[in-house]
Amino acid sequence: MIICIDTNTLIQGRVPRHRYFPILDAVVAGRLQWAISNRILAEYKEIVTASAGAGAWTKLELLMELIDVTTGNLIRVNPHFQFHVIGSDPDDNAFTDCAIAAQADYVITEDHHFTPLANAGYKPQPITPSAFIERYKGIHV
Repeated sequence: MIICIDTNTLIQGRVPRHRYFPILDAVVAGRLQWAISNRILAEYKEIVTASAGAGAWTKLELLMELIDVTTGNLIRVNPHFQFHVIGSDPDDNAFTDCAIAAQADYVITEDHHFTPLANAGYKPQPITPSAFIERYKGIHV
C-alpha cells in the first residue's frame, strides 16, 4: 500500500509516543510505502526546521534515507503535471500531485482542504491518521 503523508501528520507521527507514530513505524518496518516529491521534501524541511529545529530535520532526513536503503519503501516521484485538485490551499496540491503520480492509495491528513480529493476521480483518497490506523491496525500498522 502506498501512502502520502501530510506535513502535520508527519510532525506529530515522528514522536515515538504519539498516537500517529504507528504510521511511520509501519513504513520503517516495510509494511507501507511512502511517496514523496521534491516539493514535499521542501515543505517537510521548512516546517520541521521551524517547529523543532535543524537537528530534527536532519534526523528525519536520515530516517528517510534509512527507509530507502533498507526497505526500498520510499517512493520518490517528481510530478510533471499539476492536477489543481485543491483550490482553497494551493500548497496542498504538492501532496495530491505526488499521491496521484505515485498511484498512492491514501493521503494521510487531518486537513479539511483535502476533501475535494475524495470526489476528484483519482485513486488516492484523503484519510485522517486516526481512521487510517483504525482501518489497517494489525494489517499494515
